Amino acid sequence: MNTPKKRAFKARLFGEFARIGKALGNPHRLQLIEVLAQGERTVEQLAEDVGSPVANVSQHLQVLKAAMLVSVRREGLYARYSLADPRVFRAWQALRDLGQARLSEVDAVVAEYLGDRSKFEAVDAAGLRRRLEDVVVLDVRPRSEFEAGHIRGARSVPHDELAARLRELPKDVEIVAYCRGPYCVFADEAVAALRAKGYRARRLAEGYPDWRLRGFPVATGGERG
Repeated sequence: MNTPKKRAFKARLFGEFARIGKALGNPHRLQLIEVLAQGERTVEQLAEDVGSPVANVSQHLQVLKAAMLVSVRREGLYARYSLADPRVFRAWQALRDLGQARLSEVDAVVAEYLGDRSKFEAVDAAGLRRRLEDVVVLDVRPRSEFEAGHIRGARSVPHDELAARLRELPKDVEIVAYCRGPYCVFADEAVAALRAKGYRARRLAEGYPDWRLRGFPVATGGERG
């Protein structure tokens, strides 16, 4: 292959790859990917989840769709969006973990908002997998996300219902709370609330999509698996 043709080939090839990077290079779109990793959503549901106008969310979804990162399914008057491929979440996971490893600003931002997280004694997914029979696993995401998929055996107690449902939880067994991902605040808030009432509680260091990606046991629907 001659040099001009080779350069043109490489330029076109890497240009296609750059479409993915460009689509991911926006904080709002990364948030949408994290939410969509929990399950299918309408534009309106996504707008509520991320606290952004419907029109803005729709524009971001079109960018993700053009880059083949999300799929859309029509259901009556509604368009329901989902991640187009499990590798989309893996791409976000890799970007997230690289940022955590290389950017000190990530720790600074987390500490500024969440304070010292070490007091919550996080357990990682592998550690929880070994102890599933010995702890109560608490899914504090919204009920719809639990129904779309959850850690097998987990109990659904959405974070905004926890205070009213504390009596449902045993005090003689350790509780591990989890939510959407490592930077989802629901689990931290749940652990803090539980400990304040005398429960033994920790948070899962990762979120449900990370657990599922490892091939660990999951279930769907409203009942515990």
